[in-house]
Amino acid sequence: MAKSVPNYELYGENVARNPDFWLHCETIPSRSSLHDWEIRPHRHDSFFQILYIDSGSGQALFDGAWHTILAHSVVTVPPARDHGFRFSRDVDGFVITVLTSHLKTIPGDRSRLGAWLARPHLTPLDMANEDAAYVAQSLRRLGVEFAARRNGRTDLLEAYLTTALQLTARLSSEGPDGKAAPDENDRRMELLSGLIQRHYRSHKPAGYYAGELGISPTHLNRIVKATTGLGTHELIARKLIDEAKRELVFTFDSAQEIGYRLGFTDPAYFSRFFLRQVGQTPRSWRLAERAKLGGLSAS
Repeated sequence: MAKSVPNYELYGENVARNPDFWLHCETIPSRSSLHDWEIRPHRHDSFFQILYIDSGSGQALFDGAWHTILAHSVVTVPPARDHGFRFSRDVDGFVITVLTSHLKTIPGDRSRLGAWLARPHLTPLDMANEDAAYVAQSLRRLGVEFAARRNGRTDLLEAYLTTALQLTARLSSEGPDGKAAPDENDRRMELLSGLIQRHYRSHKPAGYYAGELGISPTHLNRIVKATTGLGTHELIARKLIDEAKRELVFTFDSAQEIGYRLGFTDPAYFSRFFLRQVGQTPRSWRLAERAKLGGLSAS
């Protein structure tokens, strides 16, 4: 990457000294109109971006080539990727900037979604398609919710974001018949994800999940490793840690209370578990993360 390409948090700004968001949303005209409707090549090392083009048109620059953007399309930009945009003066839509560490799936991990998130994509939305229309609706709702700052805002922003990314990735990956190529391991990982979501607070062992899927623990571990780069035990632990982190940042409950909700009957064990997985105690991690996010409100 050329050194002349600037690195921003938001285009034209660098708020690294005082970041006050995990997610930021603004209309495309609000920023591009300040720059004569052209966003020159730049990158964001720590942020993932999503652009929803509701009307108008434009061009996106990736890998030295310009790509046409039409109305009703989604552009996804992974972190540390040089990119730029040109927009028509009648453009409307949103640009959403997300701290990469707060995505449900990290770009570049071994999952199908992680691989998709690691590359830029321009996904047209056929508004006659129910999933495509729901993506557009979710991103519009995200924009409204971000601006309104009402109760429950964080949970709703996260839900809209996750829904939009999952459905966009599915639409982008589908073949001409509207169906993704079948994969038995993908199906098993979907089932495993649902099982972990239901039972992670019960601290079920890996053998339980293997039994529910009708395969051996060794076979399950092999599938999980090939898909995510983690073992089954590590995947379950990651779910617990992700939920612990979420509550440490977005609630004011004590680490002990959070540990109890996550199925840890011994607060000291929860603290040791968190320290082993993250490298910091729950309290230290909470203080560092809130400082990084500029004291983000729990709402």
